[in-house]
Amino acid sequence: MFYGRQNELKLLNALYESGKFECIIMHGRHRSGKTGLIREFIADKRAIYYSAQETNAIDNLQNLIDRIAAYPTVTGNATNSLNSYEQAFDLANDISQKDRTILVIDDYQHLVASRRGISDLICNQIDKNLKTGKLMLIICGSSEPIMEEEALSYNSPFHGRRTAHINVMPFSFFETKRYYTGFSPFDIAIVYALTGGMPKYLEFMDPDLPIEDNIRNNFFDASSFLFEEPANILRQEVRDPTYYNAILRAIASGKTKNSEIAGSVGLETSACTAYLKNLIALGLVGKYTPVTEKAGRKTIYEIEDYMFRFWYRFVPANISLIKGGMADKVWRGVAREMPAYMGKVFEDICRQWLEQRNQAGRLPLKYVEMGRWWGIDPIWKTEVTLPIVAYADDDNAVFCDCVWSEDPAQAGALNSLLERSMTFRYANRYIYLFSRSGFSDECAETARRIGANLVMFE
Repeated sequence: MFYGRQNELKLLNALYESGKFECIIMHGRHRSGKTGLIREFIADKRAIYYSAQETNAIDNLQNLIDRIAAYPTVTGNATNSLNSYEQAFDLANDISQKDRTILVIDDYQHLVASRRGISDLICNQIDKNLKTGKLMLIICGSSEPIMEEEALSYNSPFHGRRTAHINVMPFSFFETKRYYTGFSPFDIAIVYALTGGMPKYLEFMDPDLPIEDNIRNNFFDASSFLFEEPANILRQEVRDPTYYNAILRAIASGKTKNSEIAGSVGLETSACTAYLKNLIALGLVGKYTPVTEKAGRKTIYEIEDYMFRFWYRFVPANISLIKGGMADKVWRGVAREMPAYMGKVFEDICRQWLEQRNQAGRLPLKYVEMGRWWGIDPIWKTEVTLPIVAYADDDNAVFCDCVWSEDPAQAGALNSLLERSMTFRYANRYIYLFSRSGFSDECAETARRIGANLVMFE
């Protein structure tokens, strides 16, 4: 079933209605729903949909010709003599002169790999005759590094020729909650922690089953799709996944600094940096520094993709038990760690809540940057961590903490947050405490007294 993507569909339809040549570059990580979006868009339109394959240039060319030949107004004679990509694009352009026609090239990274210079060839065709016609060309790919180099960067052949680009992102928590209504509010938070809002992964979550069964069936069953997914993606994206696997496991186990990760996997820091850079380009790892500060010694790395984060945190350490069919035993151990694991996910959900309020102008300030902060209190010389700090340019800031617990948040959590906010010298400090399970009477009274905001997860 197709969910959401209304903004993307609105843009695509507007470009279609222009009636002139359009070149749209669509990109996004594996499983983000790009193909589903394209299919929804072209469902009621005349379109040639072509998906490049992991094969050679001759096979890919023949597949493209076959897809053009299947177009309703094309006769066999028109395609029998085609023997080059240039001729195939010429025919697609001829078709579009009579009818507004969409040509989709999906999995573009495979075409790039099979046919050297294909981006230059297509752009030459655009300059030669496509740009004066009515073809709507959609080029879609999953490999972010390849799409950046071939189609998105300033130095790419498509620079100055593409008319739009669409980055298909995973669903936010609130989009996931809106579209997948069969789960309870608490369970949908865990589902988000398992999938990161990736549409393909959400398909495997069954609202008719308890959340623990969803975890067992999808992560602790050696024959399941998600059990094999990280290895499959790495094999598609990197030549040798050995060190990538080791680095992801090190980060999942709590190693966050380059030196710690490098030491854990047996690499020099310079070599480790190169691997980390590739993982960042793939969208699997994020690089963070404390908000308000520049990159430096405090820089840390975390697994960005939630499915990868969960998998590398719990699967490799239990691989023998999983392959031995002992999923129940694995789950009992994981269940004890889930509340702590969910803490970081809840922080992300709270950041998304603040982003929505900021965009709608429903916060007491319009912040310019938001993130985590960690460092040394300049007065007490103690380590301080603040899950969320959002600041404006006019000496105003928001300070937040997030409590994911089955028990109501206590006044101590609010007092601690207020004290930690004093590390910063903003004139106006706005305090927000988020809680999964509500607030004690004392906490509520403290909030009234100091003017803090209490936000309950619902």
